[in-house]
Amino acid sequence: MVSDEDVERLYQRLKDDAESAGYHLNSDRQFVMGVVRGLLTNEERFGYMACPCRLPSGKREEDLDIICPCDYRDQDLAEFGACYCALYVSERVARGEEGLRPVPERRGSRSSRPASETAEPHIEGLSKPVWRCRVCGYLCARDEPPEICPICKASRERFERFM
Repeated sequence: MVSDEDVERLYQRLKDDAESAGYHLNSDRQFVMGVVRGLLTNEERFGYMACPCRLPSGKREEDLDIICPCDYRDQDLAEFGACYCALYVSERVARGEEGLRPVPERRGSRSSRPASETAEPHIEGLSKPVWRCRVCGYLCARDEPPEICPICKASRERFERFM
């Protein structure tokens, strides 16, 4: 059972992480606390914080793209001013200059990405592979991806080999 203290603790962590990385949480605290409770419930249920607005499979490998923050967050923020579950909002929405609007589900179109986004770039002479965070696009050249993305705090398995 998820406690109010656990919800408050995760809310504060998400808020601090968002602000330190230039993101914004929805200003409707009651709404956000419900989403946070859903994240914690999914963590108890599945072992990872799958987006509570989507139907996770229960298999972490299949759900990596919907572990909060999801792979679609930045594209949703840029195009619609909020992520699918409206936990994260754009600066314009956070300042009240723009209202929330429906965000379509991108997950089904994952396999239909343009070839330019799925093809692995190749540059001769690199001494290390380049890893890309699928959530925020952070790039790093090293033997293995970092344990946690320094930008969005996504875990290591959210990285893909970019080059």
